[in-house]
Parts: sequence; structure tokens; C-alpha cells
Amino acid sequence: MVKRLVAICFLFSILVACSESSDTVEKELFISAAASLSGALEKISEDYEAENPNVNLTLNFSGSGKLAQQIQQGAPVDVFLSADQYWMDVLEHDNLISPNTRMNFAKNSLVLITHKDSNKKVNSLKDINPNSLGQIAIGNPESVPAGKYAKEALTNVGLSDKLIGHFVYAKDVRQVLTYVESGNVEIGFVYGTDLHRAENVQALMEIDSSLYPPIIYPAAVMSTTEHPELAKDFVEYLQSDSAQVILENYGFLK
Repeated sequence: MVKRLVAICFLFSILVACSESSDTVEKELFISAAASLSGALEKISEDYEAENPNVNLTLNFSGSGKLAQQIQQGAPVDVFLSADQYWMDVLEHDNLISPNTRMNFAKNSLVLITHKDSNKKVNSLKDINPNSLGQIAIGNPESVPAGKYAKEALTNVGLSDKLIGHFVYAKDVRQVLTYVESGNVEIGFVYGTDLHRAENVQALMEIDSSLYPPIIYPAAVMSTTEHPELAKDFVEYLQSDSAQVILENYGFLK
């Protein structure tokens, strides 16, 4: 009887130890996010990790299209944050998004920028004169939502075709900023939030929002994730008051 009790106690202690071990083991989430989210998401991730000590978040920033293509090719991503609905729609069509996890968490605006030392003045897109203009940096419209929004705005004022020879295509909005800051191009199209992290540029104008579709950022859990509940928790965290305050501090709109 004593031996049986000892054995039972021993087994119970093992179960308790295993339970405690499973609660303390570190879990890692891989998050692919639009480049325009970099500053805000880094801060949000720091806060999330502080509240969840056993979670490690690995962030991968690039153009939304490039990230979506990586996911299609099998990249081990748990959560995807896009700068537009199109690339999230593509992944949803391919059944790469977990059902009922997609939600919108931020909005943005589109601005035209130049170097901080430039004396150039532009009050309207219609003021842009192709005959007296240098190069224009925009994200590649095929994979960078900001570039697609910029091209649509220019198309709606009849300038897109006239400016084709002036475009310098960038892999993401961060590269657009680099081109303008370095003086390699005269003007560029970026998000309003990008002005919060650029020291050597100035805004020429905010683009009329009626000229392009609403810039809405969706998030979703990938269907291939090994941590569906944790990934869903992080996606929901993006809508929390603390995360929304951070996004607002970085210039994002609700």
C-alpha cells in the first residue's frame, strides 16, 4: 500500500512538473508586416512581450506583396499584417488564412515628400509639370501598396502616363524615403506615418483621399501556424487600447 502511494505521488509530481514546464516554455511567433508598420509594431511587440514573458516575437518587414508571396511559397509565418486588402484577399483565396481571424486595425494617408532643404512647392498633383521635374520615387505598384495608391492618384488626375519616364520604383516605402533623403530623386510618395521616422524630408502635400482607395491595414493568423491561439491573441492585441495609442502616436488613423 505504501509503495502504491509513493508511486502515485511520484506520478502526480511528474504531471505537475510537466504542466509547469509547458506553461514556462518559450513560444515564438513569426510576424510578417508591411514596412510602414516598422516603428509602431516594434514598440507594440515590446509591450506584448513584456506582458507575456514566455513569448518571443520575430518581426519581418517588407512590401506587402513580397511578404504575401513568401507566405505562398511556404515561409513559416504565424501572423501577416498588410498595408492593403488586396494581398490579404490573395492569401484568403489560397486558404492560407485561418477562418475568422482577419480584422482591420489601422488606417493611413498618402503624402508627397521632398528633401528637407528643397524649396520646391506643390499645392496639388495637377501642379506637377513633367517637363520641369526630375525623378519620382514610388513603391513598385506590383508589390507595394503605397506605390499602387500613388499610381491610382496620379491616374485620376491624368498624370500617370505622362510621368512614366520619371518613376524610380522602390521595394518598399522605406526605400522611397532613402531615395528622397539622399537627394537621388526630387520627390516621392510615402505614407503619412513615414514622416514620423524621417529626419531629412518634408511633406509637400497630403494627397486628396478621394483620389485613391482607403488605406486600411488588415491582420490575420496564417492557417499553417503551430500556435493558433497565441497568434490569434496577438492579432486581437492590435485592437487593444494600448496598441491603438501606440499606432496613433506613430501617425496612424483609426
